[in-house]
Amino acid sequence: MGSSAEINFKLRASPHDLPELMDGDCSFEDFRRCLRSLEQINRWLLGYRPTLTWLKRLPHGLRDPLHIVDVGCGGGDLLRQIARWARKRGITVQLTGIDLNPYAARAAAESSPKDLGIQWVTGNALVYRPEKPVDIVVSSLMAHHLEDEEIVALLRWMEATAQLGWFINDLERSEWSCRMFGWVERMVGWHRFVRHDGPVSFRRAFREEDWVRLLAAAGIAWKAVTVEHWQPGRLCVGRWK
Repeated sequence: MGSSAEINFKLRASPHDLPELMDGDCSFEDFRRCLRSLEQINRWLLGYRPTLTWLKRLPHGLRDPLHIVDVGCGGGDLLRQIARWARKRGITVQLTGIDLNPYAARAAAESSPKDLGIQWVTGNALVYRPEKPVDIVVSSLMAHHLEDEEIVALLRWMEATAQLGWFINDLERSEWSCRMFGWVERMVGWHRFVRHDGPVSFRRAFREEDWVRLLAAAGIAWKAVTVEHWQPGRLCVGRWK
């Protein structure tokens, strides 16, 4: 793929033109090992911090329990973090993880203590109609897997579905972030999917101007959202209603 110095980071690469290995055909074992490496990355590089910090701004006097849906939940590591965060604060939550990949629910269930009570759903979030209204929608490292038109559709669904707010935690497209990932990967040696997909992910990631364009296409006012840069390498978009 060439070194990061040879790559143009100005424009977002299309997932169709620049695919990731974990989005293709693979065994369950490879998928699960990839998810475990991603969880390790999120722990080491503080990837949960933006979402958990955003949740601290929850309005008071909310109904009980609070229904939180994670779109593109993968191995469920974000919802496990949210479950423990809520338990420490005495917040009662109903947690649902949804993912298109049928391996995801299996991997998430295997890795999640049953006492957390998380429900895992295989399917398309855009046609997901839960029995209980959704209060909050979150996603982490999922949006960069989508084409622009799919992100616009997701934003519209989140805006229409989440009664309190939504938060997208994803990567910031930059040469520095891509280089940093390469340095860490060489020291640690993650799963081969992650070694390939990490640099690809940063090519498919976002800058603020991308979110300006995508939110406008979804009919969501720029002034209605917050855009947060988190180091290392995260660019997050959220909205409280």
